[in-house]
Formats: sequence, C-alpha cells, structure tokens
Amino acid sequence: MSSTIPTSTSVHESAVIEAPFSDVWHLIKLQDFSKFWTKLEKSEFVKGTSDETDIVKWTFKDGTELEVKQEEHSSIDHFITYSVITSKPELSYSSVVSTIRAYPVTSGKHQGQTFVTWSGNFSSDADASVIQDAKFKRREALADLAQAASKK
Repeated sequence: MSSTIPTSTSVHESAVIEAPFSDVWHLIKLQDFSKFWTKLEKSEFVKGTSDETDIVKWTFKDGTELEVKQEEHSSIDHFITYSVITSKPELSYSSVVSTIRAYPVTSGKHQGQTFVTWSGNFSSDADASVIQDAKFKRREALADLAQAASKK
C-alpha cells in the first residue's frame, strides 16, 4: 500500500483576461479549444457516438489524445463542464470533471474585461503530480486564451 496521500484532488485556476466578455466566451467551446490552446493540434467532434451528448476529441501536439464529454453547458451562467472519457495513453487516475466559467467584470480597474475560472475535480486515485500538472496546464491554457481573445 502506498503511503503517499495527495493533499488535494482538485485544482482551481483563474485569470483576468484583458478582452471583452463576448470575445472570451466565444472561444470557450470544447470543439474550438485548438483555436486558442497552443498545446492542442486539433479539437473536433467525434461523429457517431451519441445523438444526446457532445463528445470532442482533443489531439495534443505531443500525441496525447483525449475524448471529452460535455456534461453541462449554460449560455445563461456562462460555463461548460466536461469529463475525460478516454485517453491515449491511458490516464493514471480514474476520472476528472472540469468546469470553465467566464464572468464579465462590471466595475473597478478591470471593468470591461473578463474573469475566467477553470476547475478540475479528480478521483481520489490522482496523485500530487497529477494535480500539479493540471494546475500548470490550466495556467498555460488561460494565458493562451488571453492572447487569443486580445487579438479579436
């Protein structure tokens, strides 16, 4: 039995993006992540899987492939929740559910900009290195999102 117990199985990253809310929200669609996330080679719908759910395949530049299922989407509350359903190579943990949420900043020095959060809740078998990697990747992707949104 392993004596290593992770201190957390969740990650929560955020950023203020210096772009109008509509420019940022427009990019936050699972099938469009390759339009901003520089680590992705492509992101595309998986055809023929289900009429009731959206499944998107993310192919990373390092060869990793993830199929992600959109679990929830709200154009009113401006968030998407997704889970990883398959991975090549196989993940070292059982599951993860992530949510990306965008908020328009309505006052203060960042008024007119966008606040974005990206959380992930991992199964209890995810170790500390998985959590650290998830933090790093989310920070990197949020920086990429900021750069893409500011070009609009």
